[in-house]
Amino acid sequence: MSQVRFLEVTAEHAGQRLDNYLQRELKGVPKTRLYRALRKGEIRVNKGRVKADYRLRAGDSVRIPPIRVGERQPLQSVPERWQNLEVLYEDAGLLVINKPSGLAVHGGSGIRAGLIECLRLLRPEDRYLELVHRLDRDTSGCILVAKKSSILKELHRQLRGDEVDKRYLALVTGSWPRQRSFVDAPLQKNTLQSGERMVRVDKEGRRARTDFRVVERYPAHTLIEAKPITGRTHQIRVHAQHAGHPLCGDEKYARKEQLQYDQRQGLSRLFLHAASLNFTLPEKGRIEVAASLPQDLESYLDKVHK
Repeated sequence: MSQVRFLEVTAEHAGQRLDNYLQRELKGVPKTRLYRALRKGEIRVNKGRVKADYRLRAGDSVRIPPIRVGERQPLQSVPERWQNLEVLYEDAGLLVINKPSGLAVHGGSGIRAGLIECLRLLRPEDRYLELVHRLDRDTSGCILVAKKSSILKELHRQLRGDEVDKRYLALVTGSWPRQRSFVDAPLQKNTLQSGERMVRVDKEGRRARTDFRVVERYPAHTLIEAKPITGRTHQIRVHAQHAGHPLCGDEKYARKEQLQYDQRQGLSRLFLHAASLNFTLPEKGRIEVAASLPQDLESYLDKVHK
């Protein structure tokens, strides 16, 4: 693009986060470039500065500056290992997918085959497919994909109002304290010189709370259920680390010795699984979906049990 553009937000995209809207409009532009443009005020809404999580409204005017769009080619075919994605629930307006570990939710820097790109190729009959929320690349389990803009907006409303009940299963090192039923600690994002995004507990950060419940105890580990009350980046992982019990297989936040032990025992991924979702659909009422623990994580539990 060689000149400034102004995009008017339609009713179809009302309620969507600005960063998600920009990623769709500016395919090929790295996310880091978009966030930098937002921080510098190059991208504006109604002539004013806004943050990445701003919720768009119909009629908003989005200023798009001259910005170089990369040459990333659209995905032409779905890699074989992602061709049989498990559908946990489906109706006319919603898909719930059991996302495998290792599959990013969308393409980005160095990643062409994200979940949403794969679904759009696998399901050409679905003209509208949008992520309702996100999971880290290494996290497996339940993820919501809207097939209608009205469902996307309704589920976003429920997520903002804490009406969606999300439960995760995680294996942590050591014995989780019986009296520790939650962690309430503010989280601050931090980008290292290498470009890696890290999160840490910081009093200047955004409020974050995670409820925890012990599911099963093992000789040197604890299987816990985590319920995030807020939705911050890496929240469960950082709160578990803050409590002194980092997640097994966590390359970002676990101690080096623990990570090496996990790898020697055959754990090649983060032990974090989005086990269930509970939400409301118009005219259908309350819906609950669940995804069983993947076989690789079940096998690792057998090892730590022994």
